[in-house]
Amino acid sequence: MIYVNVRAIIERNGPNGTEIVIQKRVKSNENKTPYELPGGRLEEFESFMEGLKREVHEETGLHITKILGEETRIETNDVDSNVEAMKPFAVYQTTNGPVDSLGAYFRCQASGNLVKEGDDTMDIKWIPVDELHHSLEKELIDFSWVDKSGIMYYLKWYYAEKQ
Repeated sequence: MIYVNVRAIIERNGPNGTEIVIQKRVKSNENKTPYELPGGRLEEFESFMEGLKREVHEETGLHITKILGEETRIETNDVDSNVEAMKPFAVYQTTNGPVDSLGAYFRCQASGNLVKEGDDTMDIKWIPVDELHHSLEKELIDFSWVDKSGIMYYLKWYYAEKQ
């Protein structure tokens, strides 16, 4: 079975430049808890937008106010089906590993305050993008195997945009 996921790259302008939200997931079956991005598995027939908003609120306490790419969303409705199409920031697919999944990353903005602990999450925080980049390069921070490539893709895009 393949799982479909949504992941949020929640951005804000902080005192040290652009910051994003990272968190740790509480997993009783694992001894280490790497950082990851907010998000998770879509429920059956749940839209990307609704799933993203639900997951972010459950895990961080934040309310998504803007999803970049949402303006590209098209929905078609038939007698017995609805389909949506849009342009996310990036997509991923696991090609090996413990879980077969694919998902979409969305750049977002949000309002509200981070909770101390969310739905199976802890150590939820804003981190400056430059600090995240440095920490990944020096292996000072451990990221989940699913989100590491998404973060690296985001950083590559981010620094290309700054030039």
